[in-house]
Amino acid sequence: MKFEHNNISPLDSRYADKIVDTRLCFSESQLIRKRFEIEIDWLVYLCSKKPDQFLKISTATTKKLNLLKNNFSDKDVLKIKKIEKKTNHDVKAVEYFIKDLFLQDNTLKKYTHLIHFGLTSEDINSLAYALMIKKGIQIHLQKIKSLNKILKTYSNKWKNISFLAKTHGQAASPSTLGKEIKVFSKRIELTQTAYESIKPLAKFSGATGNYHTFVIANNTIDWPLFNKRFLKSLGIVQNEYTTQIEPHDWVAETAQVMTRINNICIDLCQDMWLYISNDIFALKVNKSEVGSSTMPHKVNPIDFENAEGNFGISNSINDYFVNKLTKSRLQRDLSDSTVLRNIGLTFGYSQLALLSLEKGLMKLLPNKSIIKKELDNNWEVLTEAVQTVMRYEGIDDAYEQLKSLSRGKKIDQKSYIDFVQKLNITDKSKQELIKLSPAKYIGLSNKL
Repeated sequence: MKFEHNNISPLDSRYADKIVDTRLCFSESQLIRKRFEIEIDWLVYLCSKKPDQFLKISTATTKKLNLLKNNFSDKDVLKIKKIEKKTNHDVKAVEYFIKDLFLQDNTLKKYTHLIHFGLTSEDINSLAYALMIKKGIQIHLQKIKSLNKILKTYSNKWKNISFLAKTHGQAASPSTLGKEIKVFSKRIELTQTAYESIKPLAKFSGATGNYHTFVIANNTIDWPLFNKRFLKSLGIVQNEYTTQIEPHDWVAETAQVMTRINNICIDLCQDMWLYISNDIFALKVNKSEVGSSTMPHKVNPIDFENAEGNFGISNSINDYFVNKLTKSRLQRDLSDSTVLRNIGLTFGYSQLALLSLEKGLMKLLPNKSIIKKELDNNWEVLTEAVQTVMRYEGIDDAYEQLKSLSRGKKIDQKSYIDFVQKLNITDKSKQELIKLSPAKYIGLSNKL
């Protein structure tokens, strides 16, 4: 891609080559293309489904119109933008562009009066955005599934690596690296299901959502059903009850679910950052990379930091979408249109973050010697096991005894064994506790 040094967004410059699919999905060029395609599809639908009320359309003419869609290019986008400068109306510019094309063709010119028939601009835009967001969700889901594939691999690979868990930043009952990774994997899976269930909606019912123009032109057609079937043919569900605009509740839902996914990933980024900071994980060294401009030894967790920042930007945009897009003055104002033009940004920043997170995860190496050392230095975590066994055997003050022994203190293996041997519990329980070590005290974490 050509480097454009004057671009204001890093998505269109620094990171452009990393999110090409999302940029192509949500660009203004793509929005214009979708408007063009919808206008053509609607005309063909009218004439093919209701030839007696409108005009018959041959297979050859339909093929010609489909060819116009297939051959639609950046040059056509520029022509439409030039028309828009005169009209100061982006959808009307597309209509005039199509009309000019039709007038240049003896077969097509007789259909000019049916371009944009019965529609308001929002019918076109609502459907265009629904199609774009539907595709954007599919692209986004691919990246989420790719991330989760790595997490599932690690959860299995590291299921038997015991490590010292931390609650409130302090030593707690040990777990395994694999189980802690699986927690994130399962959280993503649950939220992914909600993401996949989202049904993009569009309106296609005229100026204030009441089919005025359709009925006044022909009151013999069941327009709500007819238009609903048209949207269905494009894979979109019709919102049958709207004002001039589709109220965007489903877009808000999309933003909220994306934020949930982003937040799970931020949680993962922050945990990985802390694990790296505490030497639980090391990072694979890329010889060509520079960690610090002044400290040559450093290998920084920059991928997790980059991901956290970009997830945060995506969330900020999503928050505004949720709060803004679901509100409109009376039957409509134009502020929703202004905001919707930025829908690609939230997908772009989230996708960029997912790529950075995936890159960071691929660099992780469990630091087994440090993990073992940390476990060996924290025998006090076994006091939970001891007091639970004591309780099970009927000792009332078990917790208090262990609290007195261990709270705020370090316990080594010898003092632990000495304490266990003095307990008034069965020999069987004593032996089980004596055989225990922090590395072995993992419950069912390697089986979950």
